Amino acid sequence: MTKKKKRASEIYALGDLQRWREITRRVEPPIRLGVLGDPVAHSLSPQIQNAALKHDKIDMQYAAFQIASPELGAALKLIGQHDFVGLNLTVPHKSAALDHVDDVDLSARKIGAINVIAVRDGNLTGFNTDGLGFSRAIREEFAVDLRDLRVLLLGAGGAGRAIATQCALENCERLVIANRTFDKAKDLADRLSEFFTAPKVFGPAPRLQAIPWEEAGFRYQIANIDLIVNTTPLGLSRSDAPPLPARLLAPHLLIYDTVYVRGKTPLVAAALEAGARAAGGLSMLLHQGALSFQIWFERETPIEAMRQALQ
Repeated sequence: MTKKKKRASEIYALGDLQRWREITRRVEPPIRLGVLGDPVAHSLSPQIQNAALKHDKIDMQYAAFQIASPELGAALKLIGQHDFVGLNLTVPHKSAALDHVDDVDLSARKIGAINVIAVRDGNLTGFNTDGLGFSRAIREEFAVDLRDLRVLLLGAGGAGRAIATQCALENCERLVIANRTFDKAKDLADRLSEFFTAPKVFGPAPRLQAIPWEEAGFRYQIANIDLIVNTTPLGLSRSDAPPLPARLLAPHLLIYDTVYVRGKTPLVAAALEAGARAAGGLSMLLHQGALSFQIWFERETPIEAMRQALQ
């Protein structure tokens, strides 16, 4: 029977991985890359990675896998058995996956989260491209470097840890971390404290601070912040309220929402309405995806082909 090419938009599940050779025996080219998440239907990673694979004439496909948290360990074990080259991880798997891989890149271990897995000889090695991808996205969107910014970070999960670490590594002017579980924000701030011992040029406010998720605290911080970054999942659903009340947003702010959707997230829409400059997470997706491709294939990434796929 003639092999057929399955659409990259098809979403697979753990049950499919358990019958992988059977259900993909007629798929050509083979699926050897993918993204695991819950939810995952919104992901544009297949779109950009398949464009890169096609551009470079690499004979494989990239697909999406709907994997719930309790299924992650089983899914990754099966991935190691099925001739995959690599994976991306999205919410909620970036931290939990550390317990299910064979090795972790040193910088990803310091962050405490991975968003990329390379499969080599059946062994899974974790990496993190979120931080550097975010830094490149900020430079692209706002023509400014992290080292020149005072940053309010919303969320201390996998993406939040990577971005906070990147801000520290690039010696940002100031970093304030807010999380609904305050202890999680404080723990992250404590881990990064060694990077913020030297004084910088802006005023008396502490260079590094963890704050509770409260409107009064946000209101107090806004005057001493340049960039607000949302790393929470708030905004994936159209019904979500912005992570910050719109009344707190001001024209002097830069707003970056790591969530990406068709159109604008509630936070981006509210920021633009307030006269601020704002961008959604497509540029971060692009740059972290380009870095993922580079890890898997150890070659320069066709980033313009990826960019065109997003457009």
